[in-house]
Amino acid sequence: MGSVANYFGSLVFDDRVMKASLSAEVYRSLKKTIDEGVPLDLSVANAVAGAMKEWAVAHGATHYTHWFQPLTGITAEKHDSFIAPSPDGGVIMEFSGKELIKGEPDASSFPSGGLRATFEARGYTAWDPTSYAFIKGKTLCIPTAFCSYGGEALDKKTPLLRSMEALNKQALRILRLFGNDDVKCVRTSVGPEQEYFLVDKAMYEQRRDLRFTGRTLFGARPPKGQEMDDHYFGVIKPRVAAYMEELNDELWKLGILAKTEHNEVAPAQHELAPIYTTTNIATDHNQLTMEIMQKVAAKHDLVCLLHEKPFAGVNGSGKHNNWSISTDTGVNLLSPGETPYENAQFLLFLCAVIKAVDDYQDLLRISVASAGNDHRLGANEAPPAVVSMFLGDELNAVLAAIENDTPYSGAAKTQMKLGVDVLPKFHRDTTDRNRTSPFAFTGNKFEFRMLGSSNSIACANIMLNSAVAESLKVYADRLENVEDFDTALHDMIRKTIKDHKKIIFNGNGYDDEWIKEATEQRGLLNYRTTPDCVPHLLDKKNVAMLTAHGVFSEAELHSRYEITLENYCKSVIIEANTMVDMARTEIAPAVEAYAMDIANTAEAKKALDSNITCGYECKLVKKLSALTDRIAINTEELEEALLALDDADDIAAKSYAIRDNVLTKMSELRLACDEAETATARKYWPFPTYGDLLFGVK
Repeated sequence: MGSVANYFGSLVFDDRVMKASLSAEVYRSLKKTIDEGVPLDLSVANAVAGAMKEWAVAHGATHYTHWFQPLTGITAEKHDSFIAPSPDGGVIMEFSGKELIKGEPDASSFPSGGLRATFEARGYTAWDPTSYAFIKGKTLCIPTAFCSYGGEALDKKTPLLRSMEALNKQALRILRLFGNDDVKCVRTSVGPEQEYFLVDKAMYEQRRDLRFTGRTLFGARPPKGQEMDDHYFGVIKPRVAAYMEELNDELWKLGILAKTEHNEVAPAQHELAPIYTTTNIATDHNQLTMEIMQKVAAKHDLVCLLHEKPFAGVNGSGKHNNWSISTDTGVNLLSPGETPYENAQFLLFLCAVIKAVDDYQDLLRISVASAGNDHRLGANEAPPAVVSMFLGDELNAVLAAIENDTPYSGAAKTQMKLGVDVLPKFHRDTTDRNRTSPFAFTGNKFEFRMLGSSNSIACANIMLNSAVAESLKVYADRLENVEDFDTALHDMIRKTIKDHKKIIFNGNGYDDEWIKEATEQRGLLNYRTTPDCVPHLLDKKNVAMLTAHGVFSEAELHSRYEITLENYCKSVIIEANTMVDMARTEIAPAVEAYAMDIANTAEAKKALDSNITCGYECKLVKKLSALTDRIAINTEELEEALLALDDADDIAAKSYAIRDNVLTKMSELRLACDEAETATARKYWPFPTYGDLLFGVK
């Protein structure tokens, strides 16, 4: 294939291609739209569409699609060919600016949370020029937003773009106060680390729970799990290495900055980390990455599992959202900088994030809520459900000095007033990384570690961008037109530290004592499950903030509330029905067959010698018989719990019933079945075990 540099981005209609294929005038106009949000002229759209079509056809494309991200959490596409009839009976290849700018997929079968009636099928896709088009297979994919006939956002991209614009607007106000008049745009950037499992495809096909739900609903622990820590950063097995090599090639051709790959903690678990890029593009790239991971795995007779908790007893998979804020002039606003003046600006943006995380910890928890992630959060393998921040010793010392008006011990003995002359320099990366913290400062960015591996990163970044925009707005409103900027700045930063220091915690987030301290002494929120947190999306303060910045309308927020709880309920119900099916048609018959054969063995022994007591066989048959009875009873109780869901008054009541009753019955059924697995001979067990799945890829 040649040098990576030669084929990187070869399937992307990126800036290099646009500059080469568009006239200088059209290129400048399009760049203004991309960089500054200037409205796109139709003549420019026509020129771009023509060049895009010619480029795509030259690369073998026959179709185009408006590629969008509905509220299903995955991507969607409808393909149209470029062909149009010609007078001579043949065809010509056409693609217009109108077709580029707008599409009209049927919206009736996508989740809307009540934003439209079922019979109101019309939906629109609108080109997002800030995210490059790309070729997948033989199709030109055009990243688009997706909205209803009435204009409500039916996707994740639209509110993400709105949140980015909200933060941009407020950050520019702050930068102007520091005299930064050359900055035209402030963007957030993200590098999402992606964890995943690889299992053998043939074994996967034998397990209905993996096929239907993406996770194992049954499975006794194997003799070995992750206890030896020998998989983490271990030598990558040849079959996995071949998969990773092809995955990198496919990602690089699409301009995705895949950088780091390694074995993770659990057996069969791995991680891919990209270089960070603009949040909107990073979100598109992460959706593509998850899709391509699964496609490439199939070519290697593997299956890529993206569920947050595919196996009990070993670590689940997360997605670490490395988030930062930068200007179009190349300044990272979360980097301490080299001068005291830059430090003052940095401290203000740092305080904006501290205030945002404390004020809207509920929104951050909601943004990662799902049935799968509920199994992972707080399981001593991932951050707890309590949101807190890690800053490290040096930043803590700086903030403490400001709060108390005391000398900063890390510099000259000078009072911490934020004047240019007295603010000390401090450096990044002077402390260890806290892997137990949900929201950790790592030198020039924050790592939000609560996301589940299958989550779209859009949701978390929407809430994070919006909350920080609100903090910056509060600061700008206070600081604009003050007579003594330095004093006002100092007082405001000091007040932020005093008011919000409860969210800062540098210790072990896995410690039970921390959860007690966080909730009982600090008053932090602890929403352990999706039904616990999602209703708070509609709290007055959250609705007020998100609507004030234009990120969501109130109707759109209600739709997200409905859809999130619906997805939670549907996911668990599918899992419960799958458990009933597997327990009744696979597990119970297997245990009974083994028990029958053991009983026949005992009878055969007695026939040979009447003095033989057959104690082992009789004891085992009795145990197996009791287990099959338990399995039958637990299966019936789970079915009854599912039937009782029909009595729920609304989606919230249904989710509470699932949390409090269905999940309990699922756990009881699993315990019985997993115990039966340990007592049943391997040749009788109807599907691959944990040992097979976790250690089956060589």
